[in-house]
Amino acid sequence: MIFNWTAEHVPAILYTWWLGNQAGNAMADVLYGKYNPSGKLPVTFPREIGQIPIYYDHYNTGRPAKNEKDVFYRSAYTDLLNSPRYAFGYGLSYTGFKYDNLALSKRSIQGSETLTVSLTVQNTGKYAGEETVQLYLRDVVAQPLRPVKELKDFLQVTLSPGETKKISFTIDRNKLAFYNDKLEFITQPGEFKLMIGSASDDIRLQDSFWLAD
Repeated sequence: MIFNWTAEHVPAILYTWWLGNQAGNAMADVLYGKYNPSGKLPVTFPREIGQIPIYYDHYNTGRPAKNEKDVFYRSAYTDLLNSPRYAFGYGLSYTGFKYDNLALSKRSIQGSETLTVSLTVQNTGKYAGEETVQLYLRDVVAQPLRPVKELKDFLQVTLSPGETKKISFTIDRNKLAFYNDKLEFITQPGEFKLMIGSASDDIRLQDSFWLAD
């Protein structure tokens, strides 16, 4: 999973894993533009072996690095970028997608209430394509500590060139719950950060809401 020379010199990589007996035809369709790829990585690709284990839903530290250059007295490498080579959820397309118009139906929920998150996605390129819109959440203050982001939902939307569609997610208490150190599936009141993007490291829209007692 580490192929730095190729990653640094090749503008696009078709990573096919282990396909069946029609693999050649499928790869040819992608390479010649007959099919617009839409796959997203289900794992994280490291830059070097020393980064392993590496994953997007890690815990925060007492001195997190603010960016790739913020390395001194921080939780960061001094001889290597902190970021992975390819992040969880990453994937290329022959077209581009614009995220816009993020809206939350309410700012606070409690009990069995739900919150609706809506946004628009536009195909900004010249080719029809399918985008996987990913919704991540972060429980800002919790005991025990929660990851910096967790994938909670995703939607795939197919768009023609120039087309715009409105999509929505529903956030309920189940999406905000987690197992504590007693293996109890619980929620804790407080602020939640909402992130929507094309990959775990490509967040396009952000907002926040509260879970009340």
